[in-house]
Amino acid sequence: MTTAFDFTATGIDGNPLPLSDFAGSVLLIVNVASRCGFTPQYAGLEKLWREHRDDGLVVLGFPCDQFGHQEPEDEAGIRSFCALNYAVSFPMSAKVEVNGEHAHPLWRWLRAQRRGLLGTGAIKWNFTKFLVGRDGRVIARHAPVRRPESLAGEIRAALAG
Repeated sequence: MTTAFDFTATGIDGNPLPLSDFAGSVLLIVNVASRCGFTPQYAGLEKLWREHRDDGLVVLGFPCDQFGHQEPEDEAGIRSFCALNYAVSFPMSAKVEVNGEHAHPLWRWLRAQRRGLLGTGAIKWNFTKFLVGRDGRVIARHAPVRRPESLAGEIRAALAG
């Protein structure tokens, strides 16, 4: 059976980012963008990361430019923006596609594991969040409007489980 830990991405620094490095951790996987109405959620994601990383949470940001050209920067620009504006320290990937023919395999798998509202598989917008348990299976999918802070209880439960 495939789990999230079976996938590898390219890190924002250009190096491989094997999710197997996080095996046994709880993952919060999010497609992110720097020019989106939900961009301030970076602060909430960073807060969750800082509060729960020692307990086994890994927040993973996947920049994506598929929604209204809201992530026009290259990887260096994304890193700079995130560091300067939100002090982001959680791991991030290079830019990916989350829908369509060129969607990253992880995102194809995530979409198949948990469908969205009304049963749709497609990611509808930036800051869609997937919570993955220590076993690598998807626990929940949350819409962009769901603020990261509101996931703290679910995250604590996954960390305890």
